[in-house]
Amino acid sequence: MKKLAVITGANRGLGRSLVQEFSASSWNVMAITRSPEVLKARAGSTDVVTVQQDVRSEPGPELAEALNGRPVDLLINNAVQGAPHAELGTIRAEGVLNAVDVNVAGPLRLVQFLLPNLLEAPDPIIINVSSRLGSLAAQANRDFSGLSTSYAYKISKAAQNMLTVSLAQDLHGRIPLLGSSPRQTGNSHGSN
Repeated sequence: MKKLAVITGANRGLGRSLVQEFSASSWNVMAITRSPEVLKARAGSTDVVTVQQDVRSEPGPELAEALNGRPVDLLINNAVQGAPHAELGTIRAEGVLNAVDVNVAGPLRLVQFLLPNLLEAPDPIIINVSSRLGSLAAQANRDFSGLSTSYAYKISKAAQNMLTVSLAQDLHGRIPLLGSSPRQTGNSHGSN
């Protein structure tokens, strides 16, 4: 039986590329997206199953039905939410909370829901796609002071890095957990 990768944020950008790459590499892929009809039109592979799921909500029966108890070999939490850059004094707290919901609570929801399926796989892996902009050390060094990045994105990615570290400690010896940044090579367990 082919290995199964579950990928969130699969409708566009990196997520869509990951779906295409894994399906072309003889994996079965479960593509999690808020807009499955768009992905279905683009996927073009019988190895790709799309499931409509907003990571801001608890996973529902559609995901459970699509999984049908099958082991999950790889979970890639790629769904991402930011907010427009705004000057201090005009930053909307709702934007920060929405980004934290998608970038932190979303991966936590999926890990908890899929944990039994992950533990059934012989060598499961979880990857949280992070960002170097979530690095407290780099931000404190002012490494990115020239970028106009939103508070929502930076705060939520820093929190996602802590989620990755916490999950890695909790799942130590059972499931490797990696934090990765698309612009940076190497695995740093969430400290990109």
